[in-house]
Amino acid sequence: MKRERCLPPPVATSSTSRRVLYTIAMLSMRVLIATSNQGKLRDFRGAAHMYGIAVEGLTDFASLPEAVEDGATFEENARKKSEHYSRFAAGELVLADDSGLAVDALAGAPGVYSARYAEMNGEDVSAGRDAANNARLLLELQAVEDARRTGRFVCVISAARDGREVASFRGEAAGVVLHSAQGNGGFGYDPLFYFPSLKKTFAELTAEEKAAVSHRGAALRKFLDWARNPG
Repeated sequence: MKRERCLPPPVATSSTSRRVLYTIAMLSMRVLIATSNQGKLRDFRGAAHMYGIAVEGLTDFASLPEAVEDGATFEENARKKSEHYSRFAAGELVLADDSGLAVDALAGAPGVYSARYAEMNGEDVSAGRDAANNARLLLELQAVEDARRTGRFVCVISAARDGREVASFRGEAAGVVLHSAQGNGGFGYDPLFYFPSLKKTFAELTAEEKAAVSHRGAALRKFLDWARNPG
């Protein structure tokens, strides 16, 4: 995505004209995402679809050197990834996210370790990392009553160009961790994460529903607001 597409629209003679110009700018936007996680790409595409924005994975992402994710917060890890991968797309605005589940009864765990929660506890993930992580989470919460199984999905999106972060955006979605999985969609902890207002887990939501309420959708909408007025 070229820099000029992130600039505020030209001054127009009416609010209607300004909205039209902004819509045209948004429809021409391309967003590069630094991830090989197909679940994340689906989420980003679902959230961006309503704005007519094209979401693409970073070219040859799998062949690039991996970013070191050793930060203590979602913000730190997202920044490390965006700055690292933006060096391989000269002049482009590259987005990277760090996200995870923070459970209140577990003092915010698994948090930044959400993707490798089972591995950190010495468990075999050869049969599937998502299944192993979910099993580990249920084990940790087995003695926790329903009223204390609250938590939130957190997503921090960092935008960087040529190795330097230019902005970051945080989104959250609050819910409850169930005692067993529900739904066949989504990825990660989605089958366990129940969203009370819709009475569904994230794994039971349509792409449109998830984009409207998810942590990743919330963070992406903040990015889009910034893209309209980056100054």
